[in-house]
Amino acid sequence: MKRLNFTLDDDTVELLNKLADTFYKGNKSQTVRAALESLATHAGHDGWIIAGYTALRAEQQAECHTCGKEHEKGEILYKPVFERGSSPGALQSIPNEDWLECSICVEAK
Repeated sequence: MKRLNFTLDDDTVELLNKLADTFYKGNKSQTVRAALESLATHAGHDGWIIAGYTALRAEQQAECHTCGKEHEKGEILYKPVFERGSSPGALQSIPNEDWLECSICVEAK
């Protein structure tokens, strides 16, 4: 582990605290790491990434792709919207299974 010293403006500190508290149990290091990983993924990604989600009402009983929790017909779930990267091989790597996420898992990402 290495200690880095840098200065953040007040708005950035507030955002960091809010994200850390909401998603990472107050762990600012983990929050910064997740933000940097997300930036790296979006800034020249080769494969497919999740660019966002579309809400939909489940037409039948469905399972969350991430946590595996079962959801009943009629519940609101979220389908990822994939964005293709620059790799010519990306098309073969896009998930081809039904992929739905519950609101808890979507908010945690």
